[in-house]
Amino acid sequence: MEMFARCVAWLTEVAVRMGVPEPYGKLIGLVAFGTGLVLLAGVGVGLLRLLVKRPLKRGKRPAPVVEEPVVEEPVVEEPVVEEPVVEEPVVEEPVVEEPVVEEPVVEEPVVEEPVVEEPVVEEPVVEEPVVEEPVVEEPVVEEPVVEEPVGLLQRMRSGLAKTQASLVGRIDTLLRGHQGVDAELLEDLEEILITADLGMKTTQQLIQSLENRLDKGQLKDSATLRAALKEEIRARLANETALLDTESAKPFVIMVVGVNGVGKTTTIGKLAHQFARQGKKVLVGAGDTFRAAAAEQLEVWAERAGVEVIRQESGADPAAVAFDAIKAARSRAADILLLDTAGRLHTKVNLMEELKKIRRVLEREVPGAPHETLLVVDATTGQNALVQARLFQQAVAVSGLALTKLDGTARGGMLVAIGEELGLPIRYVGIGEGIDDLRPFDAEVFIEALFSQDG
Repeated sequence: MEMFARCVAWLTEVAVRMGVPEPYGKLIGLVAFGTGLVLLAGVGVGLLRLLVKRPLKRGKRPAPVVEEPVVEEPVVEEPVVEEPVVEEPVVEEPVVEEPVVEEPVVEEPVVEEPVVEEPVVEEPVVEEPVVEEPVVEEPVVEEPVVEEPVGLLQRMRSGLAKTQASLVGRIDTLLRGHQGVDAELLEDLEEILITADLGMKTTQQLIQSLENRLDKGQLKDSATLRAALKEEIRARLANETALLDTESAKPFVIMVVGVNGVGKTTTIGKLAHQFARQGKKVLVGAGDTFRAAAAEQLEVWAERAGVEVIRQESGADPAAVAFDAIKAARSRAADILLLDTAGRLHTKVNLMEELKKIRRVLEREVPGAPHETLLVVDATTGQNALVQARLFQQAVAVSGLALTKLDGTARGGMLVAIGEELGLPIRYVGIGEGIDDLRPFDAEVFIEALFSQDG
């Protein structure tokens, strides 16, 4: 009882300290003590029940052991009433961060000093100048091949393709649009002939001959008109065909003349190749001492043809070169001497006089020389080639013509005009760039190739 009284008194004191009035404090103390006993009794009963149930599950009844409950006096700890610690809110003064003004870091531009590479000075390789004015194709040295007429005709047709389309092709188109032949048709035909570079004089002669045939009733349709025109052109070209007779003199001297750019040096190289293949001993004189590297270019051609070149330094007197060349030809028993000359303009009177001087030197050394004065003209120049031929003929007595670049022009009709107006034979025609494409002129093959029809 004393223990009971002490517990109640202690609980009452705790309640009073917590602010409960004293009359009520005792009541609260009793209630609290009773509640504690009830809880303690409940815990004891629970433990007892556990102990009793465990042996029953195993099927055994152990003798009940009655233990007196040990009533431990509850140790009533006085609750430590902690005074609430009222923490004064710590008012943090806002830290006003001053904006850090970063001074812009001005980076000084890194000026990279340019790495100056010392130029590698290569010692210039001094090459001997290779003079290639036109692109000179390497000649294919073959045994002389006798071409069949059909092969020659086909090659000529290929070379005259542009002239054939410009002249005969337009004539055929005109004739297909007419049933008969009349004056109006002949007038249209005349226009085609003039624009194909046959020249006014030659065209008028051809039209006059056709009108005479029409009056005689010989032109009944377009087919007979075409055949008549072909026959008239053939008759005129037949007078222009004459091959060189290189056996008439020894050495046979050929002086080659012409304006710049017509293919004079190339023509000499191809002629030297042809004559050498025929078994003749050929000598070439480099008389063009004015054009840069002309002699070197001629030497390239001569080397390919297997012939010798007589030359002097650039700028030397062309007549002196001619003298050396004719002397060498005689002393070496050459069959043919091909003499190149400067590609002067036909309008330069003083240069024309120089050609006359060369001619006099040749004639003095070999009577009758030059035996052939071959004028090279570019077929692409059309009627201007006729003007050149006329002036050269007056200056140095041109005796024959070589028409180059016939394959590259539609103005092949001027070939008929030159022979008709000047009475000069056409010795050679160039129908390609190959070394064998400089052909002796054959009027019959030329006409057949020009008027041929596919199919």
